[in-house]
This record gives sequence, structure tokens and C-alpha cells, in this order.
Amino acid sequence: MGPKMSCAKIFNTLRRCKQLEDGDTSTPLARCLGLLDLTALGVGSTLGLGVYVLAGSVAKDVAGPAVTLSFLVAAIASAFAGLCYAEFAARVPKAGSAYVYSYVSVGEFIAFTIGWNLILEYVIGTASVAKGMANYIDSLCNNTMANTMARIAPMKVPFMADYPDFFAFGLVLLICVLLGVGVSESTKLNNVFTALNLATVIIVVVAGAIKSDPANWRIKVENISEEYRPKAGEGGFMPWGIAGVMAGAAKCFFGFVGFDCVATTGEEAKNPKRDIPLSIVLSLAIIFISYFSVATVLTMMWPYYLQDADAPFPHVFHESGMPVIMWIVTIGAIFALCTSLLGAMFPLPRVLYAMGSDGVLFRFLAAINTKTRTPLIATVVSGLLSATMAAIFNLNQLIDMMSIGTLLAYTIVATSVLILRYEEETHIKLNRSMVPETPYSVARQTFNLLGLKHPTTLSSTIAKCSICIFFVAALITCVLLRWDAENSSLGVAVGVLGGALLVLLLVLYRQPRSSVAKLSFKVPLVPLVPYLSVCMNVYLMVQLDQQTWIRFILWLAVGYIIYFSYGIKNSNLRVKKVEPQNGLSKIDHVRTANGKIENEKHITQL
Repeated sequence: MGPKMSCAKIFNTLRRCKQLEDGDTSTPLARCLGLLDLTALGVGSTLGLGVYVLAGSVAKDVAGPAVTLSFLVAAIASAFAGLCYAEFAARVPKAGSAYVYSYVSVGEFIAFTIGWNLILEYVIGTASVAKGMANYIDSLCNNTMANTMARIAPMKVPFMADYPDFFAFGLVLLICVLLGVGVSESTKLNNVFTALNLATVIIVVVAGAIKSDPANWRIKVENISEEYRPKAGEGGFMPWGIAGVMAGAAKCFFGFVGFDCVATTGEEAKNPKRDIPLSIVLSLAIIFISYFSVATVLTMMWPYYLQDADAPFPHVFHESGMPVIMWIVTIGAIFALCTSLLGAMFPLPRVLYAMGSDGVLFRFLAAINTKTRTPLIATVVSGLLSATMAAIFNLNQLIDMMSIGTLLAYTIVATSVLILRYEEETHIKLNRSMVPETPYSVARQTFNLLGLKHPTTLSSTIAKCSICIFFVAALITCVLLRWDAENSSLGVAVGVLGGALLVLLLVLYRQPRSSVAKLSFKVPLVPLVPYLSVCMNVYLMVQLDQQTWIRFILWLAVGYIIYFSYGIKNSNLRVKKVEPQNGLSKIDHVRTANGKIENEKHITQL
């Protein structure tokens, strides 16, 4: 009896959920962000290196002119995740992004896991953008800084940079100071940089359209010179076929990472329930149109196999005899990198603040500066950590870790949408008498043969079990698909699992869904959209290499040590139960948001 009770207690502790009051909009943070600010933040944080580098590198080596289709597939995958984020932003208008969403819906342990992964994503994202911006500016100066530092202070350590990059370190600290000054001031500057970035994209598209030649999408392999033919595929629009399009989509997907930073501003948005979902959708639309247009003109202006993978647009405009446009693009890229750096670092202090406020991370991270009304300590810690990584680490092997953290966060959010949609409604639950279930009733409810319109305890349980089985089946299917082996038994296994996934989708489709409250945004076509989102995210996670998974597991291990040694004991949701005194009552000691302990009496029966 003892071990069972102990296991049940641990399980309940790990799955305890945060409760939010419907009318609670109070926050120590400054509510100063409107729809324009939020949309600019989402666009600025995403439309950075991708638009100036990603299109050229994927076109040259992976997809050819069909990079436009790769961006389309990546946009669809990102849109699924964005729709799920938008619904949760409407449900939970609080700072913390997917961390808070999962805390409210699936429990504390999963929430901590997501929050810890978001920290990884944003730290590496900030450091990588700073490194890229430093290298880009240095390349305009003939790599003077790199050559000098490599000669004066070389670092001959594996998995680290060749030299300490103090310029990248300084860039991160500069953004850190800007964010510490105040949200309103930093977002105004971000709006200006984002506007310049979009203006640059428009100039690129218009100027590129003038020099575009559709014949570059129809180049036959026999017309390609012998020098480039070995690396040019089969020529035409899709030189590497559908496989190249999908491989390109896997790379292009990460060009859309960043829009989720909008979801961390729930306590700084003026009208979070309306503006955050709308800004997420608008951000993704603007980003896709920009990527698609840029990729189109780039591959029409110049043959795909002659692209410069590192700086495609300056190369193309130089070769096309448009030096003025080349310098406009070069300067615009610097502004784009500024917005990416600001957008990459902006959500990190907010996640630390949210986790510190809940007590699952160290509480000093939740301190709010009375003058700037920003989480100043969390901002400083974020800046120092990101700046150090940008200065001393070679991020080429760490960039996949940012991807795996992001994809896991997207997966949990999509899963949470499914869980909440099939939850039994409280008012119906209270008015329903408990009836013992039989195998027959379970089998009948599996396909909802009675046509129930509202969720019951049984239908909710069936839905949750189906979601768990679906995740495991999707993971196994994606792993098998990654094994590139011509094995008939493997093909049969994939087919069986694919059929199982369709059956599970049918089971979920038949279960009654809760009547969602009046939300400003709801995910359409549930369960299909979250279902496809999970499948795509898991597939992309499986594409990452073994070393990435090992580093990811080590990062999780460090986080769990912090959680089980500190967070689980200091969480706001921790309840200390005291034995009833005189058989009349018991006292539950509940931690409040400020860390103090309040008492609630619950009358118990004698």
C-alpha cells in the first residue's frame, strides 16, 4: 500500500496544473505592446539570416529552383504550429509561451521540460545570430578582425571557436542593455529595423523581377557546363526530385523559427487575447510571402548551380550588373540581423521570469525592476550566457540543438490543444452520476456509436489514451522512415503503423469535443491540424543526428537535477498536508506567487 501511495503522490505532483483566474489580467510588467508591435516582433525575429542566406544555400545544394516549394511545405508545417500557438495565446494570456501553455494543460513536469528546452533554443538562437552578424560585418572588412584575433589569441580547443569573438560578445551585451532599458523603447527600435528589413526585401523582389528569366527554371542537364554538372543534379525545376524538395523543406522549416517569441509577451500586450493570435498569423503570412518571393527572383535571376551559398544576393546582383542594389541589400542585411538578434533574445528573460515566478527555477530570476518594469536580473543572466556562448563556442554543431528544442515545444503545444479539446466540461461532470464502465461500453464509445455531443469521463479517457498511443506510433513510424533500407518487412511495418495512425485519427474524430469558451481564436479542423503538426514535428526531430540527441539528453539531465533538487520543493503549487487536528479539520499550506505561505482550511468528515 505504501509504495503505491508514494508512486501516486509523485505522479500527482508531476502532473499538477497551474490554475489561472479568468478575470486576472494584473501583471507587474508594462502593458505597452499593440498589434503592430507584436507583428513586427514576430517578423523581425524570423526574417533574418534565412531570407539572405537560406534561399541561396538550399537552392544550390538541395532543391534547385524548387526551393520555392520547399518554403511552401515549411510554411505549412509552421502554420500548423502557429495555429496551435494562437489558440493557447487566446486561452492563456500570460508571459512564458509554451511553458505556461503546457503548465496549465498537461502539468508541471512537462511544463518544466518545455521551459528548459525554450531556454536552450533562445540562448543558442541569440548566440548564433550574434555570431552570424559579427562574421557578416567582418566579411565586409575583408575579415580583418578574424585574422587579427586568430593570430593574437588562437583557441585550439575542439568544438570551440578558433578565437574569442569579442565583437559578438559586445553585440549581445548591447542588445541586453537595450532590452533592460524597457520593452517600449526596444520594440520601437525593432519596428524601425523591421520596416527597413521589409523595405529591403521589396527592393530585392522588384529589382530582381526586372532581371528575372524563367528559362533558369528549365535548364537541361546537358546544357550545364562540365565543371558544374556533377553537383547540378538532373537539371530543370526539381534537379533532385521530390526528395530534394522535402530535404529542402526540413532546412527551410528552421527559417520560420522565431514567431513563437510573440507568444511570450502575454503580460506585456495591451490586448493579448486578440492581438497575440492575430499577430502570429500575420507574422507567418508576411514571412512566407517574403521567403517565397525572394526565392523566386533569386532562382530566376541566376542559375541555381551558380549561386553563392553564403551571400547569394550580393553575388547575384553583382553578376547582374546592379552594384547599387547590391549595397542596399548588404546594408539591409545588417538591419535584418539586428532585428533577428533582438527577437532571438527578447523571449529568453520572459521565460526565465515566468519559471522563476512559479518557483520551478530560482526565484531571483522573477525580480522586476521598478523603474523599467522589466525582468532585469533575468535579462542580465540571459545576456551573459548568450554572449559567452557567442564569444567562445563554434555553434555549427550546436545549431541542431536549437531545432530540437523548438520542435519539441511545438509538439507539446499541439498535443495540449488535443488534450484540452477533449477534456470533460466541469459543469457537466458535476451533474453526471457515476456509472461503472464495461468492456462493451468502452468499445462502443471508442467510435462514439451513441453519438454523444459532450465529453464524458470515458470519452475523455479514450481520447487521452489515443493521443498517447498516437505519439508513440508516430515516433516509431518516423524512425522507420529514416532508415533508408530496402527491406520488405520494414515497408510492411511502416504500412501497418500508417494504418494505425489513421485509425487513431478516426477514433479522435469520433469523440465528442468540449464546447470551447468564447475565444478570440480557435484552431480549425481539430483533430486534423494538431495531428498533422505533431507528425511533421516528430519527423523533423528524427532527422537530427545522434550527437544532437546525446547533447539534448545531457541538457535535459542538468535541468531535471535543478527541478528535482529545487523546483519541485519551491513550486507555487506545492501543498503540504498536515494531519487533521482533533478530527475536525486539516490545514493545506499553499505557496502563493510571491513565495509566502497561506493557509486554507478544509472541513473533513469525522
